[in-house]
Amino acid sequence: MHKNVQIKLNQNEYREKVYACWLGKNIGGTMGTPYEGTHDYLDIKGFASEAGAPLPNDDLDLQLVWLHAVEQIGSRAINASTLGEFWLSFLPPHWNEYGIGKINMKRGLIPPLAGDYNNIWKHSNGAWIRTEVWACMAPACPDIAAKYAIEDAKVDHGMGEGTYAAAFVASMQSAAFVVKDIRKCIDIGLSQIPEDCRMYDSIRMAIDLYDAKTPIKDARNAIQQRNADIGNGWFEAPSNVAYAVLGLLYGEGDFKKTMIYAINCGDDTDCTGATVGATLGILGGMEMIPEDWKAHIGDDIVTISIDLGGVCRKVPKTCTELTERVVAQTPHLLFDNDAPVVLTDGENEIPENIDEIIASSCSTRNILEATKPYSMHFDFTFASAEVTLDRAPDIAPNGEIGVHIDFINNQLVYDRGYYNLSLRWWLPDGFVAEGGRQTLMLPRKDKKQTGMISVDFTLKAGEQVASSNRCVLEVVAEGRHTPMYIPVLLLG
Repeated sequence: MHKNVQIKLNQNEYREKVYACWLGKNIGGTMGTPYEGTHDYLDIKGFASEAGAPLPNDDLDLQLVWLHAVEQIGSRAINASTLGEFWLSFLPPHWNEYGIGKINMKRGLIPPLAGDYNNIWKHSNGAWIRTEVWACMAPACPDIAAKYAIEDAKVDHGMGEGTYAAAFVASMQSAAFVVKDIRKCIDIGLSQIPEDCRMYDSIRMAIDLYDAKTPIKDARNAIQQRNADIGNGWFEAPSNVAYAVLGLLYGEGDFKKTMIYAINCGDDTDCTGATVGATLGILGGMEMIPEDWKAHIGDDIVTISIDLGGVCRKVPKTCTELTERVVAQTPHLLFDNDAPVVLTDGENEIPENIDEIIASSCSTRNILEATKPYSMHFDFTFASAEVTLDRAPDIAPNGEIGVHIDFINNQLVYDRGYYNLSLRWWLPDGFVAEGGRQTLMLPRKDKKQTGMISVDFTLKAGEQVASSNRCVLEVVAEGRHTPMYIPVLLLG
């Protein structure tokens, strides 16, 4: 967002929207859960569960662990790799992409490579259903919310459609804190993802069908048929996110109608219901939540997919507690990301053309377009490295694989100089590294220089390879005490 724009959000109004988000999430998840996996168009009227408590839902569970991660290590340290560690420590489920991501990490693959490798579920729903924690901690900052949602999604979706879906939903929900028109929020989310991805195509299709006044059942069927080739059945992200968009558009601001429309589209109904409930909660606050539906599910959070050990005793037990703990972290995350948004005891101060301001400054699409599959990111404070393999990390005897590395000067305020880098590979027996260079000069970033330098290597195996072959590039910067160690794991 433009640095000369500052948004002030009244803390109490902001807190109410966050609470309505979690309440809406619980309502939608509870209403949709009984129909999860139904591939036909439905005709529901309301809740199928008994009143008194929400049904458990992993859509919300995972976000409780992400909150725990932010509280434990701080927002600056949140990335795909650190979230991967919390996956392995606190989340037992091995369903679909969850399991593949965890198995790959246990083998030594670093996210997002762990989400890309051998993952038939990378285009599925596991990531866009857990974006609210990032949107709520980055209100009115779609780029920031999307940044965290993308790091989150990379763990188990790599650079698949599931990651594009998470970027879209997080951006839309973040915008909804200050943009009152849901259509404009959808447009802002859409502007954040590449135009050539299936997710963009499906959302655009939903919008066009709504504009053409197509009956919602026909619109849903057209979207489902469009994505039948993805191969994940009722569990693929492009259709299900589009169903949520259909609900938000055809519901025209009515919470009950929106919820029923979205769930009636079938497929991953707990996810579509929970997402539209949370989004409308952010958009309209508690006035948006029907009193009878609020009473039906109450304030409690019921978990299903969190380790019952130590962390479970620390996760919020109610939507009220969850709200307070999220709100407590928001000022830190906004500060850490140099966001032009502050929470205040005074009145809201939001520019009248805030939708135009946000839309004109969205840059996540560029980041997604530049990020390739089979990549990894390493941050070493004064510099960082983006590592991309030219294919999946499999290696056969006498085989080879290309490794491209971009070194980036992080431009610490107190250190704006060049860095002379010395590079050395540590390799398994029989492996050799060809190409590249042993020394590099990493430039500063200014009007004449990019602050980045690239190098390409080819790693070649010998006559024998093990099941796990860890190659490590050691990078030492003259004048800096921290050596950079970049592991590249190749699977035999």
